[in-house]
Amino acid sequence: MLVAAGLLTSSFVAAKRQAVAFDLKRATTPAPADFDHFDFSNLWLATNPQPNLPIHGQAAYLVDLDSRLVLWARDPDTSRAPASLTKLITAMVAVDDAGSLDRTVKVAQAATQITPSVMGLSSGERLTVRQLLDGLFLDSGNDAAEALARGIVPRERFIRQMNQKAASIGLTASHFVNPSGLDAPGHGMSAHDLAHVAAYLDKYYPDLAAIAATKDVAITATSSHKAFYPHNLNRLLWTYPGATGLKTGLTDSAGGCMLATATRNGRHLVVVVLNATGHSTDDAAMLLDYGFSVHPLLNLWPVPLAAA
Repeated sequence: MLVAAGLLTSSFVAAKRQAVAFDLKRATTPAPADFDHFDFSNLWLATNPQPNLPIHGQAAYLVDLDSRLVLWARDPDTSRAPASLTKLITAMVAVDDAGSLDRTVKVAQAATQITPSVMGLSSGERLTVRQLLDGLFLDSGNDAAEALARGIVPRERFIRQMNQKAASIGLTASHFVNPSGLDAPGHGMSAHDLAHVAAYLDKYYPDLAAIAATKDVAITATSSHKAFYPHNLNRLLWTYPGATGLKTGLTDSAGGCMLATATRNGRHLVVVVLNATGHSTDDAAMLLDYGFSVHPLLNLWPVPLAAA
């Protein structure tokens, strides 16, 4: 009966929602009443034994974005320190507030005092939102995150908007107290919420997905700022066939974190690995390999055992 109910639910969700595609085409953010909450189904896990993969992360979550089926999970609902994976929400709120990636932001002195992991900003420099997002995603610049949080609206309002954004798109185990992801009491996200954010960002913020997929950027010096050369810290972009992003993270409390997306043979996967210091990239690659090795749309039911 549970399996039958799951099938009916999965069929209803599939009928009501379209599959997410990593095509980076410009899309318009929907009105709040129409937000896609990206319901993920556990039907695959209910009907297929989860392999015992040697994953180091304390939490991990693998989702097929086309079918919205969860393919592998470990403690996906516990809120944990997310480190710089926080910056996905920061980026979306900054774009919402700015209205244009070409808007100029003046770097506040307080933003330059944030360490570690910096883009290298100096107080008083003026850069576009796009350039700051390059430093945010590629360098994982905490100074870029603070510059965006302070340069468009007051910082307190920006943090409030981050939490409002999380609630409006259906995140249930996320709360933010800063825009960078530095460890702080009450600051956390779950693996499930992070997979949800990745799917949401790709569908409704394709410009951000494109930045996250970029390996290197050269920002030429002008009269208002020095030159910058952001370099993407996501090693999967160089080593994993089909990798399309998305973000790495590391703090004392969070450990090594990875939020990765990949496309292969028309399929789109997202994987989250939390608290796997020294292993987050390898864990993500192993889970993506497993995800691409199974075909949930073609083989929903487990293969029957051979007769004795």
